[in-house]
Amino acid sequence: QVELVESGGGTVQSGGSLKLSCVASGSIHDAYIMGWYRQVPGQSRELAATIRSNGDTTYCESVKGRFTISSANTKDTVVLQLNNLKPEATGVYYCNRKQWAGKNTINYWGQGTQVTVSS
Repeated sequence: QVELVESGGGTVQSGGSLKLSCVASGSIHDAYIMGWYRQVPGQSRELAATIRSNGDTTYCESVKGRFTISSANTKDTVVLQLNNLKPEATGVYYCNRKQWAGKNTINYWGQGTQVTVSS
């Protein structure tokens, strides 16, 4: 079992910045994908950014150039730096970690942290 603990949400004005952190503990593997997903009421979770254990990153188009995901050179921590925030970035941000057991993909989720961007 893996536990994810998030921190760093809050309220900022449009154009401001926030940093989200997520720390994994428990049965963490060397191979993984960690990422952040945003959810607003009534909608499904949408990918913001991911980072693989080899360092490869992916971003959704709407956050490219403004959000940066990193692992802090550890296998248990992921940080999402959110710059030049826009009101549409408002939502609950969930940390996710994917690991594999044989051919099975196991998803772990954090409890979520609220990000609110005021115009």
